[in-house]
Amino acid sequence: MNNTAIRNLFSLKNRVAIITGGAGILGMEYAKTLFLSGAKVILFDIKENFTLPRNLKAKYIKVDISNKNEVDEAIKTVLRLYKKIDILINNAALNPVPGSEQSKNLFLPYEQYPEDLWRKDLDVNITGSQFCTQSVVPFMKKQKKGTIINISSIYGITGPDNRIYDAGKFKSIGYATTKGAMENFTRSWASYLESTDIRVNTLTLGGVFANQSEQFVKAYSSKTILGRMAKKDDFNCAILFLASDASRYMTGSNLIIDGGWSAW
Repeated sequence: MNNTAIRNLFSLKNRVAIITGGAGILGMEYAKTLFLSGAKVILFDIKENFTLPRNLKAKYIKVDISNKNEVDEAIKTVLRLYKKIDILINNAALNPVPGSEQSKNLFLPYEQYPEDLWRKDLDVNITGSQFCTQSVVPFMKKQKKGTIINISSIYGITGPDNRIYDAGKFKSIGYATTKGAMENFTRSWASYLESTDIRVNTLTLGGVFANQSEQFVKAYSSKTILGRMAKKDDFNCAILFLASDASRYMTGSNLIIDGGWSAW
């Protein structure tokens, strides 16, 4: 295999990619990576009046992925613009930084976890992924090719270590539960789509540094073999691998990048 063949394996030239939760920290990283690899990128998110950074040429569509009608309309918009959909990254999730205003009720003792938040976790993290996948698969079947990447977390494969959080704070039971479901969501869709050349994989991530407290960062880092939290761009090459033909013989699998957290 020569240099040109290797570059072609990782090229996303003229491919159309949708990223849910695209306006978030990691969503933006994935978007930049896919754009620089040649893809036409569309971001789905619920943020109002979102402004794209100057170094990213992409489309932004405000859509609540927990609403099936909104998802279907957004997919129709993408098809009107580009006539096809090659890549779907189910990235959206409720996962605010510990200590932030948005996290106020998400770190409660499990007996007190609010019903409305539990339902919202399910709606965004799992149901939203289902709605988006349901909506794009018929078009991928017509194209006879496509790639779906479901984003999970170390808390989808291990129980949360609540010792690293402030006293009285516990990692969201809704987040951990839905991320645990993501792996079998992937396997089920991959097996359902057998012989179609539509590949479905999970990318499982370790925690990302996002200006958490010094105490939390130290406690979290001590749990990893590499001794640190992830940087926001540590997963970009993995996204490119899973989105491109470089992973053409991979489906129904889970790629874990967690700094060694789960290997101890």
